[in-house]
Amino acid sequence: MSSVLAGVLQLLALIVALALVHRPLGDYMARVYSSDRHLRVEKWIYKAIGANPNTEMRWPSYLRGVLAFSAVSVLFLYLLQRLQGVLPGSLGFRSIDPDQAFNTAASFVSNTNWQSYYGEQAMGHVVQTGGLAVQNFVSAAVGISVAVALVRGFARGRTGELGNFWADLVRGVVRILLPISVVGAILLVSMGAIQNFAGIHDVGQFTGGSQQWNGGAVASQEVIKELGTNGGGYFNANSAHPFENPNPLSNLLEIFLILLIPLSITRTFGRMVGNVRQGYAILGTMALIWIGFTALMMWTEFAHQGPAFQEAGGAFEGKEVRFGIGGSSIFAVATTLTSTGAVNSFLSSFTGYGGGIAMLGMQLGEIAPGGVGSGLYGMLIMAIIAVFIAGLMVGRTPEYLGKKIGTREIKLAACYILVTPALVLTFTALAVALPTPPDSMTNTAANAVAGSGAHGFSEILYAYTSGANNNGSAFAGLNADTQWYNTTIGLAMLLGRFLPMVFVLALAGSLAEQKPVPATAGTLRTEKPLFTGLLVGTILIITGLTYFPALALGPLAEGLAS
Repeated sequence: MSSVLAGVLQLLALIVALALVHRPLGDYMARVYSSDRHLRVEKWIYKAIGANPNTEMRWPSYLRGVLAFSAVSVLFLYLLQRLQGVLPGSLGFRSIDPDQAFNTAASFVSNTNWQSYYGEQAMGHVVQTGGLAVQNFVSAAVGISVAVALVRGFARGRTGELGNFWADLVRGVVRILLPISVVGAILLVSMGAIQNFAGIHDVGQFTGGSQQWNGGAVASQEVIKELGTNGGGYFNANSAHPFENPNPLSNLLEIFLILLIPLSITRTFGRMVGNVRQGYAILGTMALIWIGFTALMMWTEFAHQGPAFQEAGGAFEGKEVRFGIGGSSIFAVATTLTSTGAVNSFLSSFTGYGGGIAMLGMQLGEIAPGGVGSGLYGMLIMAIIAVFIAGLMVGRTPEYLGKKIGTREIKLAACYILVTPALVLTFTALAVALPTPPDSMTNTAANAVAGSGAHGFSEILYAYTSGANNNGSAFAGLNADTQWYNTTIGLAMLLGRFLPMVFVLALAGSLAEQKPVPATAGTLRTEKPLFTGLLVGTILIITGLTYFPALALGPLAEGLAS
């Protein structure tokens, strides 16, 4: 079987598996967030944190809950890292430096999981399981909660109430993320992933010295890392490490977990607004972009450019043989079109165009299908923009799901789509212009290799794109463990996560206060394929106008030079 055919068959198997679970999981999540019943364990949690789950919140109160919980999480994870050196079960690792502890705390709380450290050489069992793994669960649940609040804004009328943040948070962890993670962890262990609390041990003598490995609760953290679209690996090699991702079957399972909730939640959206066809329209948009990007990535990486590629059967540099080019390409697109950031190959070694596709996937806003929760609310924001553009073309007040898109709504949507590009381009410009940050590039304009200067710029642009979009993947040729990058990428992650949430929840409150308007003959049918095409075009045009000059200096220049 050719490697191209193997890649296509993997993609088809993945599509079938996702299609089979889309309806049951989407309907189940709709019931979870619409139910008035509380499980016993949930009541214990509410009592412990002093929350009343039956109290409805308007958007300012909901936002305060999101920000307060996240601020406490950042502080807790920061202190846990700073105290690691005196905690038991830390494998003898020292406490984390202040700038790196801040960066890691901001990273995991913001669902980014950017890592500027070697996981197996820095973090012990206490920080990994009691800190990072916990944030994998709760940061994902926060994203789903905000998305559900926006859906309620569309579904409700003449009220500013969006539900209860604490109830949404707890239900997301207890009823959705935990059960799937238990099953997923068992499957990963059966496929060869490790799950233990072993210490550091020698595994043999090799050229240049001995090799040491340490164990850990890897399978349980791996499954929530993918399911929650987090991305931070237990080991520095991330999902390329055989302890995390042993074989092609586990690789396919991990991709399935990454896409599971972001695609299924479109069904939840349709059920909660009372029109499943609206959910299918959003799903169609996500699927069209995802399949298109996957096809492009596989084409660029399989293309035989030069004798080395012809002999290898494609761009095999930086990819694991056990996954092949097809499995690596599908994984790379899945993680960069979501906010996952996990990697099973070395993105810096992809072709110039391949690296550009991964970067562009994040710059779309990670909405196809995006992160858990964040993908849905990002896509709904783009749907509002598309409806507004359509209204301008025909001279009609735009409406979406029975709600008028007025001045306030479009201003909030515009602020949402401007925040992340502003962070990415501003921090990239500063890093390139200031004297010290460019020293972290391993590929500079001074190198003799053609196009290496463009690749060095791509490393910096990719880093801030990944941070501000809460992705977490990296080209990995950039030495990001410096005070400058730890601090600025940390700020980009926090601002890129929580500023958009402010606009999303404010928009949700504005929509919930409106009186629904009935559909008329002039209402744009947003459940039709025509609207799906309009939405795809809007996304690509806005992203292209925003990022094309920067992309032209990096991956496009490198691709043309190769």
